Amino acid sequence: MSPTTLRDAAADLILGARCVGCDRPGRLLCPGCAAALPSAARVVWPTPTPTGLAPPFAAGEYADLVRALVIGLKERRLLGLTRPLGTLLAQAARAALHGVPAGDAVVLVPVPSRPASVRQRGFDSTAAVTRQAARVLRAHGSDVTTARLLRTRPGVVDQAGLDAAARAANLAGSITCPAAGLARLARRRPRAQVIVCDDVITTGATAREAQRALEAVGLTVRAVACVAATARKSAR
Repeated sequence: MSPTTLRDAAADLILGARCVGCDRPGRLLCPGCAAALPSAARVVWPTPTPTGLAPPFAAGEYADLVRALVIGLKERRLLGLTRPLGTLLAQAARAALHGVPAGDAVVLVPVPSRPASVRQRGFDSTAAVTRQAARVLRAHGSDVTTARLLRTRPGVVDQAGLDAAARAANLAGSITCPAAGLARLARRRPRAQVIVCDDVITTGATAREAQRALEAVGLTVRAVACVAATARKSAR
């Protein structure tokens, strides 16, 4: 746990945290709400599905308690929520790895956030949750690491409020995979299963663009793992 996370957790205790699910005082996520979180992930295909999208998995629907967790971390900077969100993302990644030989190395690649968003929030929530998911998977014996291989090019605008076509146009060619990060990965994990990670899948445009950028440099993306999928998604 980073010093920043420890400071924020201490502040929550001193100032009096309340559960993001039921507003009960004491913890950011009370035991009752924690027990109500999804326990298994499933495939969630966007409608329409971007051409060539790797199988997308999500632990739950982007609604109610799961939505409160995502917003709590991303918008309210409640860093104590990184742990439960990482556990949910780990569920999705574990489902995506079903059938993969136990000894295979796995690399979780977070979808990059816009630099302006990171500066505004003071941290990269997607990267933080991805790192926590890797810790959960390693605790269960998997050979998992994270690699922040992707970067956004200038000109990408906030996706909020955009429909599927507008999101795809906004993101086309917007993500790149710099050679330096790729070289580091090659030294650490010359052969590995690659999974793209994000907090929420909506139209699939972001995940597909991240996948495209990785495939453009020769990597094969096995799947997309997300904490949640929007209600307009359904299993196919």
